[in-house]
Amino acid sequence: MSPVTVRSYRPSDHSASRRLWSELTNQHNQMYGEPAEDGGEGFEEYLTRLDLSGLWVADHADDGVIGLVGMIIRGRAGVVEPIVVTISHRHKGVGRKLLRHVANEARKRNMTALTISPASRNVDAIRSLHAAGYDVVSSIELTLDLERNPHEWQEDGLELHDMQFRS
Repeated sequence: MSPVTVRSYRPSDHSASRRLWSELTNQHNQMYGEPAEDGGEGFEEYLTRLDLSGLWVADHADDGVIGLVGMIIRGRAGVVEPIVVTISHRHKGVGRKLLRHVANEARKRNMTALTISPASRNVDAIRSLHAAGYDVVSSIELTLDLERNPHEWQEDGLELHDMQFRS
């Protein structure tokens, strides 16, 4: 594999980063049966966040920007959002390199913790995050399905505190 470096986001990374944002959003939409195609419009709004503390890219020597990670400030803690690696470079350690980098940045800033909220159906992401040290469950977001199963919730989702949840 050609060398991958993690560096700060530059304005010249905009197009590649927007494509990565689109890839992440479309994967999430597909996972939950949402029909909307996203062209990365959400990336523009993300860049205007006042609580955005940092944005870094994984730069591949041959392929350019192949990954993106951001950090949002929440008091003395941080939230990793987003983290995405383009599909052709997944399972090659790029995501772990991005997570290590954002953790080092948080340490430099004397932050107390980093959190991340993967989609509950994204088992690959959850496994990768767990392997990278994200092993504390700090909050849970539950959904009341008011439209009677529009997302085809998976019945065998997750067991927590002796209760079964769909995902």
